[in-house]
Amino acid sequence: MDVKREGVVEAKRRKRILYGALGAVALALLTYWLWQLEPRPPSVSRSSVYLGTVERGEMLRQVRGPGTLVPEELRWISSRTSGRVERRVVLPGAEVEPDTVILELSNPELEQETEDAQLRLRQAEANFNVRKTDFERELLNEEAEFARIEAEFRSAVLQKQADEELLREGLVPQIQAERSRLSADQLEKRFALAKDRLDFAHRALETKLSAERAQLDQARALYQLRRSQLEGLDVRAGMNGVLQEVPVEEGQQVTPGTNLARVAQPDKLKAELRIAETQAKDVTVGQPAKIDTRNGVIDGRVIRIDPAVQNGSVTVDVALIGELPRGARPDLSVDGTIELERLTDVLHVGRPAYGQANSLISLYRLDDDNTATRVRVQLGRTSVTTVEIVEGLQQGDRVILSDTSQWEESEKIRLEG
Repeated sequence: MDVKREGVVEAKRRKRILYGALGAVALALLTYWLWQLEPRPPSVSRSSVYLGTVERGEMLRQVRGPGTLVPEELRWISSRTSGRVERRVVLPGAEVEPDTVILELSNPELEQETEDAQLRLRQAEANFNVRKTDFERELLNEEAEFARIEAEFRSAVLQKQADEELLREGLVPQIQAERSRLSADQLEKRFALAKDRLDFAHRALETKLSAERAQLDQARALYQLRRSQLEGLDVRAGMNGVLQEVPVEEGQQVTPGTNLARVAQPDKLKAELRIAETQAKDVTVGQPAKIDTRNGVIDGRVIRIDPAVQNGSVTVDVALIGELPRGARPDLSVDGTIELERLTDVLHVGRPAYGQANSLISLYRLDDDNTATRVRVQLGRTSVTTVEIVEGLQQGDRVILSDTSQWEESEKIRLEG
């Protein structure tokens, strides 16, 4: 009985050893298999991603930016003097002509100053006329004196010549001829002196009149200034167009230089686009453009590039070519596209969600088994909707262009549907 029991125990011990060994081997195999097993790639619906195909051919480089339509001819009307807004005669949106009164201002002090200036002008005119009459009378006296001396001188010369002739004939004594000669010589000197005095009187008259005229001109200029300021209380448009804005209210007090109204010609518009400073470096004057007014697209041409950068963008002016779409008006929001250049025979694809010019990025390229593998792609020049492929993709490759940042840890993704 004892021999038989020992055999049973040994058999059980061998079974336990065998089962343990088999379990250890199975566990090792399972661990190895799990270690070798690759993680299943994440899956995404094909309809939820944006795909693009790499092509070779012409690529149109463009930049795009928002903007507004602004008048080519714009006039801000400012106040010439201080005053109080009495009445808004015309409201924004109305058509105006150069003489159209937009606002009526009042300034009682200016009205009084204008009357005072007018009185001073009249007084200056009267003083000028009186002084001019006095100066002219003095000049006439000098001219009369000159004429008298000239007549005496001419008479003395004739008497001298006559006495000298009679002396040669022995008809007059020597003393008489000598007296005639002395008289003529004295009158000649008086005549020369009178002539100098008359010339000086003419010059003095001009000098005196110039001084008096300067005072008169000063009074006239002051009156004209006050009169112009008084007329400026009736604020006029100054040009044909449409009243765009009146930024003042009735009863408001304004000072010289305050903007009172804005007038523009609505049929002569241009587009002011805001282009990102990183893209504006390739924009030049003369490049073609297209402006989308959301009610039509109109051709244009770049006419000016602002040299300054404001809030990360550069202002580019585009002249509009052709008839304006319906609804085009100043301050209308638009989108503009500027054509930079046309590239020929280049690999290009739609622009990815993330990808700047001349940068190295990762894209998921589609495989034949409904999977997409991440590849490194070197980008070149970029446009609004396309980008040049320098390296990493071939013609005909299909890639995911939409945002794939949520799968950045996966080398592959699976497309479903």
